[in-house]
Amino acid sequence: MQSIKILKAAAVLAIPVLLIAILVAGKPFFVPICFAGLLAMLLLPVARWLQRNGWPPVVSILCSMLLLALALAGIVLFISWQVSDIAENAGKLEQEIARRYQELRTYIATEYGISPEKQQQMLKEQQSGSSGKAASIITGIISGLGSFLTNLLLVFVYIFLFMHFRGRIKGFIIRLVPQSSQAAAIVTIQEVQQVIQKYLGGLALMIAMLWVMYGIGFSIAGVKNALFFAILCGLLEIVPFVGNLTGTAVTLLMALVQGGGTNLIIGILVTYALVQFIQSYLLEPLVVGAEVNINPMATIVGLVAGEFIWGIPGMILAIPLMGMLKIICDHVPALQPYAYLMGQEKKQDDKKKRQQPADA
Repeated sequence: MQSIKILKAAAVLAIPVLLIAILVAGKPFFVPICFAGLLAMLLLPVARWLQRNGWPPVVSILCSMLLLALALAGIVLFISWQVSDIAENAGKLEQEIARRYQELRTYIATEYGISPEKQQQMLKEQQSGSSGKAASIITGIISGLGSFLTNLLLVFVYIFLFMHFRGRIKGFIIRLVPQSSQAAAIVTIQEVQQVIQKYLGGLALMIAMLWVMYGIGFSIAGVKNALFFAILCGLLEIVPFVGNLTGTAVTLLMALVQGGGTNLIIGILVTYALVQFIQSYLLEPLVVGAEVNINPMATIVGLVAGEFIWGIPGMILAIPLMGMLKIICDHVPALQPYAYLMGQEKKQDDKKKRQQPADA
């Protein structure tokens, strides 16, 4: 009897470890499929609307995918245009970097007693040790770009397949559950689709609003290429918590390199604070809403786990995937404690909350 309990405990511990190992090893396979599944649910209302207006199913799917491709191409072209504009001022930027570097050397020599000659010698030793790393970094960037383009093509192929065969996929999921639970399975699938559509649609709208607010704020503050940094800060919002800090840090760094003074730094920080206030108290409740309904503790744990398993793509996918998982747990009695752990109380549940005993 004791050995059976030990085997059960070992199985409970081994299953999560095995699942994580499969997810880590299968990253090239799972990541494009997850992105494609989420984007397919986002584009599904567009394809359905076109079909209701007499468009053939395949044509409606291709047209909805074309809209997505055009939106992505527009963002890439705008960023490329802004980057080329920054490159045109590379000479001035290089002079400013050299001036800042000289100021830093003087500060180190004054405060820490390390002469400029000693600093130069230390820098040469560092460069000689890292000369081989530069080539490996360039090779990694090229291979990473090729992998990104391949995955992007796979994502679009999967989007078409998921949307075209969505009826068969839904039928497959329903057939996996007992007949007595098939009605609940249909409701679960519908709720997952609605939540993901509202979340992704609201997120896209919020990012567009962030572009406008950051663009206005950075322009008033006097940031050079303000639109580029506004687009960057808005796009990085897809990585919760980390993205907005990273975008603002990059903007501050570039402002310092370009010779920005104290007023410019204060302007960037004030813009960031105002945008975060408006985003947290107005945009997220009104535009994105609490559709995913994941509490902050589960959100942070999910982001850390997503980064550990799949890196940056895992952080981007963590919130919508956890939202889907919570809905599934809500409809499976054995998994409802996990849904309670991940979720947060809604306002409409306040009456029920008052009738329950207070938590310990």
